[in-house]
Amino acid sequence: MAGIAAKRMKARSLAMVIGHTIHLYGASRQQFLSDIEWVRHEACHVLQYREYGIFRFLYLYIREYLRHGYVDNSFEVAARAAEADQHLLDRFEIH
Repeated sequence: MAGIAAKRMKARSLAMVIGHTIHLYGASRQQFLSDIEWVRHEACHVLQYREYGIFRFLYLYIREYLRHGYVDNSFEVAARAAEADQHLLDRFEIH
């Protein structure tokens, strides 16, 4: 699915969260983990899934996307803000 999303967004690399798992396309695990802002962004989406549950989150995310597009989607706005949160990852155990 991450590959499909990357092609649709014309992105060379992409991370996509489904539930509590971050799926990568066009980037290695090491490349992803070395970009702390990217990790925080995706970790924010994991927290959003935790808050809403998988089906409710997907419904709300798609509704936001249809109403406001990708950039102005409130879930993406929150994830971009989380990129600067130095304590966000304290809530995770990364495998």
